[in-house]
Amino acid sequence: MSGSKLDPIDRKILAELQADGRMTNVELAKRVGISAPPCLRRVRSLEEAGLIRGYHAQVNARELGFEVQVFAMVGLNSQAEVDLARFEQRCRDWPLVRECHMLNGEIDFILKCVAPDLSSFQRFLTEELLAAENVITVKTSLVIRCAKADPGVPFDVLESRMAAID
Repeated sequence: MSGSKLDPIDRKILAELQADGRMTNVELAKRVGISAPPCLRRVRSLEEAGLIRGYHAQVNARELGFEVQVFAMVGLNSQAEVDLARFEQRCRDWPLVRECHMLNGEIDFILKCVAPDLSSFQRFLTEELLAAENVITVKTSLVIRCAKADPGVPFDVLESRMAAID
């Protein structure tokens, strides 16, 4: 099920759950204007289709003791698919790496990393990331502050686009 095949109710369900994944099915049904049983069926269908991949709490990393956030731009020696897949798997195994994105351009991957302190990140950088097979360059940027961190997608933009098509 692709985003373009969703009806307005499905898109509204996704937008509401993205804003508040803890609401009850009854509250969700009320917000989207349908009764609870079909709302639950739609949510289950969206989950099965992979459009809802999970429900998560947004935790305050700094309050939990993770003072350092770093973006690491990684260049690989080889971009053969087997080498890319091997690096991606390695990233999934590193707890400090919270996001890993393959890019097109000068760098191969950008990693979002969090650590309790700078020495913990430095240890990860030197002992794990720089020592990893196929890694040829790593450039890092320490986050000073975050001005915006909206998870998910901007459903209002999608709704405007869909209205323009109709």
